[in-house]
Amino acid sequence: MTDVGQTRTPSKPPKGKERGGNPISRWYRATALFISQILDELRKVVRPTRHELWNYTLVVIVFVSFMMALVSVLDFGFSRLVALVFGT
Repeated sequence: MTDVGQTRTPSKPPKGKERGGNPISRWYRATALFISQILDELRKVVRPTRHELWNYTLVVIVFVSFMMALVSVLDFGFSRLVALVFGT
């Protein structure tokens, strides 16, 4: 049973649901937090050395060249097969 003169204190909103301040200041705080988190993550990035970068580049060039040759051979083979089957 509650006392008639007793007032209830309003409950706090759940964490992350606070809506204090005007929309512009909330947007500014959210944007500042976002940029701060981006910069924190960028500080964790490990950049490759010149030697590693050269190796990665060569691997990509060799792989792409191999795939181009494979697709070219398959295309030539299928076109010859179609020519034999349909007689064109």
